[in-house]
Amino acid sequence: MKKIDKISVLLVIPTYNNRNTLRSVVEDSLKMELPILVVNDGSTDGAPDTIADLGIKRLDLSKNKGKGIAIRAAAQWAYENNFTHIITMDADGQHSAKDVPEFIEKIKINPLSIVLGARDFESTDTPESSKFGRKFSNFWVRVSTGVSVSDSQSGFRAYPVDALRRLRCLSRRYNYEVEILVKGIWAGLAVQSVNITVNYNPETIEASHFRPFVDNARISLTYTYLVTRNLFPLPHRVLYGPKTAERIKSFFINPFRGLKLLVTEKSSPRQIMFAVMLGIFLATLPLIAIHSVAIVFVATRLKLNRLIALNVSHFCAPPIVPGMAVELGYFLRNGTFLTEFTVQTLGHEALQRIGDYLLGSIILAPILAMLAGLITYLIIRIYRKIKETAVKKEVRKIA
Repeated sequence: MKKIDKISVLLVIPTYNNRNTLRSVVEDSLKMELPILVVNDGSTDGAPDTIADLGIKRLDLSKNKGKGIAIRAAAQWAYENNFTHIITMDADGQHSAKDVPEFIEKIKINPLSIVLGARDFESTDTPESSKFGRKFSNFWVRVSTGVSVSDSQSGFRAYPVDALRRLRCLSRRYNYEVEILVKGIWAGLAVQSVNITVNYNPETIEASHFRPFVDNARISLTYTYLVTRNLFPLPHRVLYGPKTAERIKSFFINPFRGLKLLVTEKSSPRQIMFAVMLGIFLATLPLIAIHSVAIVFVATRLKLNRLIALNVSHFCAPPIVPGMAVELGYFLRNGTFLTEFTVQTLGHEALQRIGDYLLGSIILAPILAMLAGLITYLIIRIYRKIKETAVKKEVRKIA
């Protein structure tokens, strides 16, 4: 995508059964003098009829398909009508349109960015579930991308229309906002934030259709998918960042992206060493599909650096370490290494290979963990010694 020279912003209000709040939200938004599109996500309570006299552009979906589908439909409409960006605002009355100008200023600073509305939880009677949800979600965004964000669960945000149309997401409902944020960062979009007010009262809470158990479960599954995808040493689809040659280069350096984190971490060499050992140990074990969850849980219990443990676990992504485990298990059971990779050995004898993997990984895990821990400890000590020496030389020059 070429640089955006001139921006054109559309304010999008997705709504589903918000009869008691929709009109006030739209009337408040009209004061911003921006084009407005209300996306009716299959409402059955007559909510869209409450704004029929306001002359607002409306996009009606035949049935309730979820917030993610509504946002994607709005992006397509915006593209067809020559808008470069959309700002999404919830219809439950929790957001205030007076914050919209702040989003536009951020878009002007960097059009190729997602702008998040950071909710002020200090001045409102915020539900504890919302506070926990934001902390939980922000943590997993950082794990998935390495980027710290202010409020990954805020529905008040701005997107480039091009990104919404080109990035492929599996999610359809509230979890779409999580997935598009992570994949947007992977694609090369920057993330900006603006402080926004939030209105929590019985009416707005009742108007919200966010179901804590069901929707948080969906969001958790989405993060499991995103973190698992991020473990594989394969480049993400970059739309707005490095050129092809740099993307090819990233294919080879991707597993080593945690090295900078290791050598610059302020923890002691011993603490970093133990975090590395934990990450390698658990990532090597046959904890299929739950490696990341296990690493975070154990690291938290042991008060070790979770991000370091997760980052180094990339070294154990398939096929190298699992392949080593299979070979070791096969050798221990047969006295020779597996050299024939055929339909017979990998297909018909799949159960045997799984057994080899289980056996080999249990033995390999502590070996790799100790080796990685020792190498890490030495690298950190040498790096810090060199840095300390360099600082002393600079001090002597100044003196």
